[in-house]
Amino acid sequence: MKSDFIIALTQLAAERNLPREIVLEAIEAALSSAYRRDSIAAGQNISVTLDPGDGGVSVYLVKTVVEEVEDSEIEISVADAREIKPDAELGEEVPTENLEHIGGRIAAQTAKQVVIQRLREAEREIVFKEFADKEGEVFTVTVQKIEPKQVVVELGRAEAILPPSEQAAFERYRVGQRMKVLLQTVRQSVKGPEIIVSRTDQVLLRRLFEMEVPEIYNGSVEIKDIAREAGSRSKVAVFAIQDGVDAVGSCVGLRGIRIQNIVNELHGEKIDVVQWQKESGQYIARALGPSSVMRVEMNEATKSAIAVVPDHQLSLAIGKEGQNARLAAKLTGWRVDIKSNVEMDAIDAAAEAAKPKVAKKKAKVAEPVAATDAAIAEAEEVVAAVAEATEAMEAPVLEEAPVAGLAPEVAEPAVEEPVEEVPEEVLEEIPFEPVLAESPGGVAAAAEPSASIDDLPAEVWSVRGGGAQDGGVIRFREDIQELGGPPGVRRGGGGGGKRRGGGGGSKAAKKR
Repeated sequence: MKSDFIIALTQLAAERNLPREIVLEAIEAALSSAYRRDSIAAGQNISVTLDPGDGGVSVYLVKTVVEEVEDSEIEISVADAREIKPDAELGEEVPTENLEHIGGRIAAQTAKQVVIQRLREAEREIVFKEFADKEGEVFTVTVQKIEPKQVVVELGRAEAILPPSEQAAFERYRVGQRMKVLLQTVRQSVKGPEIIVSRTDQVLLRRLFEMEVPEIYNGSVEIKDIAREAGSRSKVAVFAIQDGVDAVGSCVGLRGIRIQNIVNELHGEKIDVVQWQKESGQYIARALGPSSVMRVEMNEATKSAIAVVPDHQLSLAIGKEGQNARLAAKLTGWRVDIKSNVEMDAIDAAAEAAKPKVAKKKAKVAEPVAATDAAIAEAEEVVAAVAEATEAMEAPVLEEAPVAGLAPEVAEPAVEEPVEEVPEEVLEEIPFEPVLAESPGGVAAAAEPSASIDDLPAEVWSVRGGGAQDGGVIRFREDIQELGGPPGVRRGGGGGGKRRGGGGGSKAAKKR
């Protein structure tokens, strides 16, 4: 018949959901601590052994094996230890004698505290080992306590914490409420293992799809991307790996039953299931659903795109407070700018109108550049010409050999003699000498004496009329010859005929 002690041990293990061996070790450690406080074994090492069959308790005084004994209460020599245990070695602890175990009130209280502490430590260790390798899995929990900074939920034998950062913005919790959470983190702390659960993680949405959609669970359909704003709206991009499988249809289910179960689990969060596309433009157009996209203009360098939608669907494409456009950008990884077709047509028209102006500006910029190039080319030509001239000047000049029989001409410098001014009285007395003119044959001939001006007809020596038709031109020697005048007549200035005296222009002629 089992003792009451064994019955209590079994009951305690069942209540704590702990193995019986762990509870037995905790009780043995508690009794050892209690007996150390006893006056009989004060300061000594005590070992307690429980018999799981009849519940018998054995208390031993344990000593350490050493070569030379310094403290006989805690040490024993090798020879004495081998009398008790033949294979005893140095440093080993050997139970030497059996002590009487008469526990008092203080010993019992100490044993109780030690048992409770050891059982708590054992529970924490078991909980940590149980959940340490289950991060990322979904569990159904019950709200146990609502605190200002967190919500405590019951997770099997453990308690988990739902912090404010992991709570959906529009969700409200109540004690006893059951819901699904994602086990996010398990870590050790001073108070034991700390378990953090989440309701906002994207992995929670992925696990819910795996639970509700068999095609995703067995791998026929793959979830490519997820963009989520917890409690409000989410977008899920799916792709069918197996041919002949409708990815979007399998996620929605017959009459939307599958997607409706996920929405209910997330307390009414809207979910858009999008067909994933390899081509980025088509993927962006599908991600902006439920609005229809006319075209998408992409810039690969900046990873940005402009989606053109009908004017009446502009607000639908942007969404409430830009939510639809924001989720589409998160889902695709592109920076998406949404414009209506009317606005885009106006932008294109303005761009077309601005092209001639841009061309003119480019031409204006090109003209100075061309002029500069021409100036540079001209300057290079001038430099080259100067260089050639310099080389020619520096080259040696060969003197020409003199021709035999010819003496080189030496030009003598002309000496300018002073001219005396002749008085007018003397000049009037000088007789007139005929002028010798050199003929073309080189023979000097005497000029005929000039006839008197009175002998010539008036049309010969007179000046042509100063009207506008004649221009006031004076006749020259050739004209006089044509009119029959003597060829040797020299014309004086202003109407005088002879060099000497007479006529109205003699003084003028002298001055000239």
